Amino acid sequence: SSAGPGSGTGSSAPLGGLRTLMVQQTSLDRPRETWSKKMDFLLSVIGYAVDLGNVWRFPYICYQNGGGAFLLPYLLMAVFGGVPLFYMELALGQFHRSGCISIWKHICPIFKGIGFAICIIALYVAFYYNTIMAWALYYLLSSFRATLPWSTCTNPWNTANCNRYMSSDHNVSWSNSSTSPAEEFYTRQVLQVHLSPGLHELGSISWQLALCLLFIFTIVYFSIWKGVKTSGKVVWVTATFPYLVLLILLIRGATLPGAWRGVVFYLKPDWEKLLSTTVWIDAAAQIFFSLGPGFGVLLAFASYNPFHNNCYKDALVTSSVNCLTSFLSGFVIFTVLGYMAEMRQQNVDAVAKDAGPSLLFIIYAEAIANMPAATFFAIIFFLMIIMLGLDSTFAGLEGVITAMLDEFPHMLVKRREWFVFGLVCVCYLGALSTLTYGGAFVVKLFEEYATGPAVITVVLLEVIAVSWFYGTNRFCNDVQVMLGFYPGCFWRVCWVAICPCFLLFIIISFLAFPPEVRLFDYHYPPWTTVLGYCIGVSSFICVPSYMVYHLLNAKGTFKQRLLKSITPVPGGDSHRDFIVTNAV
Repeated sequence: SSAGPGSGTGSSAPLGGLRTLMVQQTSLDRPRETWSKKMDFLLSVIGYAVDLGNVWRFPYICYQNGGGAFLLPYLLMAVFGGVPLFYMELALGQFHRSGCISIWKHICPIFKGIGFAICIIALYVAFYYNTIMAWALYYLLSSFRATLPWSTCTNPWNTANCNRYMSSDHNVSWSNSSTSPAEEFYTRQVLQVHLSPGLHELGSISWQLALCLLFIFTIVYFSIWKGVKTSGKVVWVTATFPYLVLLILLIRGATLPGAWRGVVFYLKPDWEKLLSTTVWIDAAAQIFFSLGPGFGVLLAFASYNPFHNNCYKDALVTSSVNCLTSFLSGFVIFTVLGYMAEMRQQNVDAVAKDAGPSLLFIIYAEAIANMPAATFFAIIFFLMIIMLGLDSTFAGLEGVITAMLDEFPHMLVKRREWFVFGLVCVCYLGALSTLTYGGAFVVKLFEEYATGPAVITVVLLEVIAVSWFYGTNRFCNDVQVMLGFYPGCFWRVCWVAICPCFLLFIIISFLAFPPEVRLFDYHYPPWTTVLGYCIGVSSFICVPSYMVYHLLNAKGTFKQRLLKSITPVPGGDSHRDFIVTNAV
């Protein structure tokens, strides 16, 4: 299997006895590749954690749940739930040097199904997540014009209800049936949702979006085909460029008339809201999905680190950057919403009634169309959306690739490029359903049911396996060998008790109050809920089925089998002594 911890660090050791041990090890395994620079790793993790959700989901959830008051539950959930999980996964990956499937034999063999479940979930995410970037690419290509196509009502796709109503047109009367040109461009030209009655009849595939997605996947393929050596370089662009754009948009937004209305709306604290449970659920879910522990990505990225790298500091730095980005993008979004409200002479909440991608693709796009130098802002804005998504896709697929390469090294290590090519093709074929006229409905269904609950359940099992079966003491000893200090009391309590409760809290609340899903004017019928849960369970089913398979294949009495299946395979231990001597 994969190179054990420290197999890279020992080869340079001058001690004679050590060298023989190293020969034994490296004759079997190729030395594990590492990041070219520490910064490659940090930018990859930041690029993975900072994605589209930071830009549209956080500001929306924040204003929905009491503005500034929401920052309190958000920070509490981050400190007690999100960051400990993030740290735990980085430390596990760095110590055991393996992806999310093969790592289990060193932790608790019977839970290996978790690794397979994570890979399936990552595939499901790849099916719908890239489609949002394809929409953004369509917008980007439409932006290279003097007048943006979503700023006028004279295009072939517009209906009679289309109304341009910014302050310059005083003679336009706005009725409830009116639609804005940006909304019609998004729904009738890009998505063509009006051609599909719902999930039961998706319609044919839009060839324009299919080409856009093909282009996106081509970029993804050539970024990750050679491993972290190539993707570690690409993230220098995709992880930093969004910050440049956010800064430009923030300055632009702050100078617009009415910007302050949006900011007040975003941050005005409503302390009453903290008494309702939904606020705490939203805070927990938001921080969890924003940091993204449990997708096997942090394991994969950390496994390419040098053994003694300080991943504790990395965890704190990257998670702080992620939370600050969410907070900052709130200003970027809400200054513009305030401007829209001022122009339309409406309240901010009337403008900001849409969550999700339509917040970016309809409302923000329309605001940009009404600014001076609209073409320039449109181009950098949609480039930013594409880059925010790209590095998260690199990461998600790298998690799957690393897991598979570590699990089946003899078959795949020499053929990495072909394996990645096959994986990208599977993702493209899986994404075809989201490119149909009703594709937006599929994206929403996947997002609500297929990934969320399944991932949280899997991470709950992961935490329990590590802190109860593997043992917090053993895990803390590993961290001490690696970093030179023992994790403090706070982290141990979080891992053993608080994190499992945090995750259980999210799962129970999701099952107790399933989200009512609707998109545009389409309310999802009950059978779609069943379908959503089936997709979710299809990934999770790996965990119990592998447990049964593992117990049936083991030898001895049932008690012996059980005992053997929760005892870590001593693979880490033989290197452990040698690592200590090496460290000394």
